[in-house]
Amino acid sequence: MSSKEKPTLGGTRIKTRKRNIAAPLDTASFSDAIVQIYIDNGGDLELVAKSIESSDLNFSRYGDTFFEVVFVGGRTQPGTIKPEEEGDRHPYSVLDCAAQREAILPSVLYIQKTLRRRPFLIKNLENVMRKFLQSLEFFEENERKKLAIFTALAFSQKLSGLPPETVFQPLLKDNLVAKGIVLSFITEFFKEYLKENSLDDLIGLLKKGKMEDNLLDFFPSAKRSSEALSEHFTKEGLTSLVEYNDKKMFEVKLKEIKSTLTTMINDEAEISEVIETVKQQVKDAKFPDIEVIRMLWDVLMEAVQWSGKNQQQNSNSALRQVKAWAELLNAFCTSGRLELELIYKVQTQCYVDAKLMKLFPEIIRTLYDQDVLAEDTILLWFRKGSNPKGRQSFVKALEPFVKWLEEAEEEE
Repeated sequence: MSSKEKPTLGGTRIKTRKRNIAAPLDTASFSDAIVQIYIDNGGDLELVAKSIESSDLNFSRYGDTFFEVVFVGGRTQPGTIKPEEEGDRHPYSVLDCAAQREAILPSVLYIQKTLRRRPFLIKNLENVMRKFLQSLEFFEENERKKLAIFTALAFSQKLSGLPPETVFQPLLKDNLVAKGIVLSFITEFFKEYLKENSLDDLIGLLKKGKMEDNLLDFFPSAKRSSEALSEHFTKEGLTSLVEYNDKKMFEVKLKEIKSTLTTMINDEAEISEVIETVKQQVKDAKFPDIEVIRMLWDVLMEAVQWSGKNQQQNSNSALRQVKAWAELLNAFCTSGRLELELIYKVQTQCYVDAKLMKLFPEIIRTLYDQDVLAEDTILLWFRKGSNPKGRQSFVKALEPFVKWLEEAEEEE
């Protein structure tokens, strides 16, 4: 008998995959159901939340529609903020409230409660807020103010998972910025947020939204200057924001000047050229003269080639640097007040830097010999100096030199 299998007439059974047939979206029915819940409960958000919680509505499918109903009272036309012509609406939405914190906060807390029970809806909230913020020009001015207050309260209440970039980045559309709409919105946002939060909280929020260094991006291009920013936010009562921006701009300009000066020192540029360059940058940046003195000393000391453990070599290197660039220091120490500031700066660095701890009197003597410090300024510091850092030991170390100055003065 043959061992081969006999052919059969059954054929081969082919398995076919079942297709997932998606049910058509019925946003109208969902929207009408949410609207009816609002109406049945007279807009009482506590009762609305309970009714929604007990309903079997498909929020995972119609999340965007849900938030449209919350914000504008009904569903909007696809891709726009225009209300759908057909369908029910309710008068208890965010945009139907008064433009006041007390009127809008309940909606924020209601959404917070909803997100705690259905955290997946955060993405839908992002979608709707992004759409509205990118379409601010189509809202009335009073409606934009309500959206700004809502957004500020949402962050104040730490609305579950709402990322700051969802708010700040959509605002940077060129047409919205050019029309001043963004500046008006963000000003209302800042004012509301700072009522309950500190400036540090706001800066932290801006940092997360990658906007802490870009406040001018909210301004129309014609007004994109520090002066315009200061004038606008001062007028709006946001002086703390002005001070913060001034500090940030100062830090940026300081970094630029220090970078230029460091490069020129390392390249051993002519001192006269360095002086002219620094003077021009200081003038352009409107830099305070005291800050210039502090910056010059920092850069000069940072440029020293320090030795790891050789204290004598470090001392020699520091003094050589002071002598080499004394003319630069002298060009900016144009008054006794600035000379005194230089002494305070040297005193502070010698106090905090172990390499320079014992070098204070020699540095002061060198600055005197190079005509950077006047005798009167040194004596004033010695007798009445106000910087307490290491003062007692530095005064004692400087005594021999001061005694020599006083004797020379008596002889004259």
